[in-house]
Amino acid sequence: MSPALQVTLIVAIAMVGIALVGYIGFRISRSTKEMGTDVEEATYKTLHHMSVAVPHLERGLTEDGAAKSAKALRRLLNCQVLLISDTTHVLATDAGADFTAELEEAASKVSKSALATGKTQVERSSGMDFVSAPITVGDQSVGTVTALSRRAGASFVRAVSEVAVFVSAQVSTAQLDESKAMLLEAQMRALRAQISPHFIYNSLNAIASFINTDPARARELVIEFADFTRYSFRRRGEFTTLAEELEAIDRYLLLEKARFGERIKVSLQIAPEVLPTQIPFLALQPLVENAVRHGLEARPDGGVISITATEDGMHAVISVEDDGMGMDPEQLSSVLVGDTPNMHVGLRNVDLRMRQLYGNSNGLVVETAPGAGTLITLRVPKFRPPNTITSDA
Repeated sequence: MSPALQVTLIVAIAMVGIALVGYIGFRISRSTKEMGTDVEEATYKTLHHMSVAVPHLERGLTEDGAAKSAKALRRLLNCQVLLISDTTHVLATDAGADFTAELEEAASKVSKSALATGKTQVERSSGMDFVSAPITVGDQSVGTVTALSRRAGASFVRAVSEVAVFVSAQVSTAQLDESKAMLLEAQMRALRAQISPHFIYNSLNAIASFINTDPARARELVIEFADFTRYSFRRRGEFTTLAEELEAIDRYLLLEKARFGERIKVSLQIAPEVLPTQIPFLALQPLVENAVRHGLEARPDGGVISITATEDGMHAVISVEDDGMGMDPEQLSSVLVGDTPNMHVGLRNVDLRMRQLYGNSNGLVVETAPGAGTLITLRVPKFRPPNTITSDA
């Protein structure tokens, strides 16, 4: 091979090599760009670990929830050991290294210090840095997040504090949900109690009046009374179907007609497609009772109660209307804000429950004036809202 040809071959090989290196570099660069920057990847990992932890903290500081969330939080902090404690003991420990009794004792000490002071505490013992930050609800420390690292810098201490803030938010939400559930249950109990003194006494008197004159009617009313009270005091959760609530209202009105006779007339216009809609338990019956007691009872000639239910997109629109005495709008406003606690308890409680379940803009809409009757409207989503009570009360 001539020297000129050798030089040409060497140059060609070099050019091919340069081209291959350039191509490989381009592919690596492109692949790196497709994966995102280091900051973007770190953000993704952080969000991933947090999203893994969230579902396990929905019920607050429990042993099961802490155990399942501790692993994700340890990976988030990239520490050797992570502990979640309440005010009395360690709920969960996740360790990526040996966790000796000596380390456990030191972790307990710094955790108690964080609980007592309500501030993040840092101590060094047995060749490890211990960082413990309080889990707080309101102004009260209810637990701690404690992380062990071979060397904890300022950024690590801050990260542990932020993780404790994150856990605090989940625990606070869980306690708020629990308080909301307890409030809803208390309101249902109040509604049930309201039915007892006013309605039961009058119904029993009406039934007694038929025992001698019409025994068959008395037996019929006793059955209706038993079915209505069984529904009203049932222990099956906070929701029912519109169809079930209307059946209970029908029994209620039969018992009221035993007292008032033809003075009470009822008009029903119910769209069949909304009958299966889940509505808050005892959301309509108190409105009908309000129409009877405060709208028609004082009128010598009685009046008409109209109940309508229609479909409006993703909602059922339900209204209860009477042509009775009506109310002063200013007095009604006082009732709904709670300034008159002994008046229209049922109306107030239903309004509160609607707002708590569906949002503050979804309370009762009431149109009334003295002598002009009352129209009460509520909008209920066709699907049950999240985080509601479904177990026996």
